[in-house]
Amino acid sequence: MASDHLIVVEKLADFRWAGADARADSHVVTAEAFISERSDSRARAAGRPRKVINLCRNYDYLSLGYYCSLLAEARGDRITPSVETILDLQHRHTHQASLARLDRLISGLDDVPRSVNRLSLNVFFGHVEDPELADLARKAFELFRCPLLEVELERPEGLNGWKTTAVRALDPRELDAPRDKLFISALDEFTRRRWSPARVQAAPKMDLAILHDPGDPLPPSNMKTLQRIVEVGESMDIAVELIRRQDYSRLTQFDALFIRETTAVAHHTFKFAKKAAAEGMPVIDDPGSILRCTNKAYLAELLRGNGIATPRTRLVSRRTLARFEDTLCYPVVLKVPDGSFSRDVKKAQDFRQFRDIALAMFKDSEIVLVQDFMYTPYDWRVGVLAGEPLFVARYHMVRDHWQIIKHAGAGQAAEGRTEAVALRDTPKAVLDTAVSAARLIGDGFYGVDLKQNETGVFVIEINDNPNLDVGAEDKVMGDELYRRLLAHLLAKFEGRNETPVRELLSTPAQVDESSHLPLIAAKAVLRAGPKHAAASS
Repeated sequence: MASDHLIVVEKLADFRWAGADARADSHVVTAEAFISERSDSRARAAGRPRKVINLCRNYDYLSLGYYCSLLAEARGDRITPSVETILDLQHRHTHQASLARLDRLISGLDDVPRSVNRLSLNVFFGHVEDPELADLARKAFELFRCPLLEVELERPEGLNGWKTTAVRALDPRELDAPRDKLFISALDEFTRRRWSPARVQAAPKMDLAILHDPGDPLPPSNMKTLQRIVEVGESMDIAVELIRRQDYSRLTQFDALFIRETTAVAHHTFKFAKKAAAEGMPVIDDPGSILRCTNKAYLAELLRGNGIATPRTRLVSRRTLARFEDTLCYPVVLKVPDGSFSRDVKKAQDFRQFRDIALAMFKDSEIVLVQDFMYTPYDWRVGVLAGEPLFVARYHMVRDHWQIIKHAGAGQAAEGRTEAVALRDTPKAVLDTAVSAARLIGDGFYGVDLKQNETGVFVIEINDNPNLDVGAEDKVMGDELYRRLLAHLLAKFEGRNETPVRELLSTPAQVDESSHLPLIAAKAVLRAGPKHAAASS
């Protein structure tokens, strides 16, 4: 267990599990010791937030457990559970909607005798003994990020189904011996380290999560590339772990997030990005970049308004469709604004094709983009990181096709050849245009697609999660490309600064209530009021 993880208990004897002798290890501390800890202690001198697991006996208002979470947030630690979670758990009326969301995940209880109308489940860090209820347990922990939970289920009279009636925090002393193995396994997975004092390793400079989808047929990075990033990270003393959609509840156990899935706003990738940003974690792609890059209508307006050359672009709706019959020079390209990987890009040779394609696209989007067709044998792709060019590649068109990707049936696709190009061999106009376009989006990692012909350089689109694969985009730079990406995230992590409270107070619209800033801890105290005190008495 690295030294940046702490478990807080009221009495050392409360953490009784084998292999975790607190007196030999010091990663388990008492609540009194934690509360009396100096805020400028050596633990924070390293400049990285600790991950603190609060296993106090109860979290009643003004109890030791409550103060441990409150002070941890004020110190900048990442605490589980947060003060907000504690308050939610204590007030049933505030989380009825969350309980209802759990009901549809209840399964595997058909064989429970009809004489049994109530059941309770012990959930440890989102894990439960019965695999049939694994989804329910995971979601319960996602909604109520409390290490030890009891979920109560009830079968309403006269109905066959079950519903969730309550969720409460468990006292660690309530864990019985038969569940010790499950608890230790869940703790190991949550902290991503074996809980044993026999091997105490120095903490890495940063814990990086890479979100990926092994089932994606066209991922921005393939598995070979992700493994290479893991290896490069290890050489830089950065711990890199590949995570998936179901690991959302573990996200805050990392220091930074690198999304290597195809992103979309109405998608779990955006949810991950928002959560990471709210926690103050460096993230690629950040939520703002996803919002800006995944909608081609926004990009078209942004680029045009800032004088960046693009193919002539118009927006068409059902009402304006007929106006285009005599105004277009064919062929033209039609695009669904939030499409990706050329999936929703079609070419029309005449108005009849244009109308048929547009009508089909209107089923998914109220607006369709129409662009002048501009053929080139390849597209330029410039990777831009923090406002500076990182790599360049030429994406050649698929043979006998007008795009770099040709989609076929059953999810199959053919891709054109990728040719890496050194920065020094790239036309200056291509680099300058790409950098100017990317800087309009932010300081993240972008792939700017451009076309170049005798009339100039034109931006086609800006991607927030550009392709990056071993033997393709990295052909010129090799591992140095991955080192620069990781160094960028590390620099943002090590150089992060807490936003002054006065700034947060002056810009309330930008404050995310889920973030664990000291201001939120203070607001939690103010919200608690006398009702909370009465409830805990």
